[in-house]
Amino acid sequence: MASEYKETARVFKAFCDENRLQILDLLRSGERCACELLDGMHISQSTLSHHMKILCDAGIVRGRKEGKWVHYSIDRPGAEHAKALLGEQVLLEVPEEAEALHPCCKE
Repeated sequence: MASEYKETARVFKAFCDENRLQILDLLRSGERCACELLDGMHISQSTLSHHMKILCDAGIVRGRKEGKWVHYSIDRPGAEHAKALLGEQVLLEVPEEAEALHPCCKE
């Protein structure tokens, strides 16, 4: 169970940074070379690499090496998985009235 939480946290971490959100926004229209992302964001190559590692490790983005550059795109199955994880976290389960109360609260 703890590893399930760890995986969920890794995916959510990918969305918890302005730069990563901007990268995802740029990738929504299709594959982008790292050089294009660098030009559009005005960040260093090492900073971009850091953010791309987090996004790729979370399974949301995939990279394809071509020559000295990497081309990135949103991984559709990974994005769908992230959406499902969010749904699991925010769906409310409405228990039966009797079961809703903790034993110390029943009186």
